[in-house]
Amino acid sequence: MQDVSAMVSEGRRTEAVPGPDETATDEAVARPSQLTPSTFFSRVIGSLASNLENVCGYEDAAAFVTMVGSSMGEELSEAYAGSIADAPALAEGLAAALVDLKARIGGGFRVESIESGRIVFVNSVCPFAQQVKGRPSLCMMTTNVFGRIAADSSGYARVEIEEAIALGHSRCRVVVDLDPDRAGDGYRFWS
Repeated sequence: MQDVSAMVSEGRRTEAVPGPDETATDEAVARPSQLTPSTFFSRVIGSLASNLENVCGYEDAAAFVTMVGSSMGEELSEAYAGSIADAPALAEGLAAALVDLKARIGGGFRVESIESGRIVFVNSVCPFAQQVKGRPSLCMMTTNVFGRIAADSSGYARVEIEEAIALGHSRCRVVVDLDPDRAGDGYRFWS
């Protein structure tokens, strides 16, 4: 990992590397009328992730996003605990809560299937908008928020992102598995 403080003291800076397939919506703000809180914070997050990935590498950048996602997951888990507990079935209540959460922050998640404690989500719109393209460390936010909420609700969760807009796929496909005995890839969470 490069020493960031040394880079700053030497007057060097890192440039964000544009992600693949960036579109006009990812261009710099050209007029004040284009600046909204949403575009500003989306660009801040995109720039932060890009610079972390370029300076520290993907693994360290993902670790930083994991810390933020873990904190957010704890907070959001408390906020959604009541609605999940009130649902007639755990997996359905959890799925509804996670879709609601993503919709509230600008995502396009929906449930593809629910079978035996395995929930599959697909997503057409990332809450980070175009800023996510080429910045896969940001996927750790979804991984950790989903994992924390699911584990707090069920005792265990495994989250696997099978497809990601950040990696150039046309959608995200996220699996949340609540069965600790089922094998699979991804990140594991316990309550």
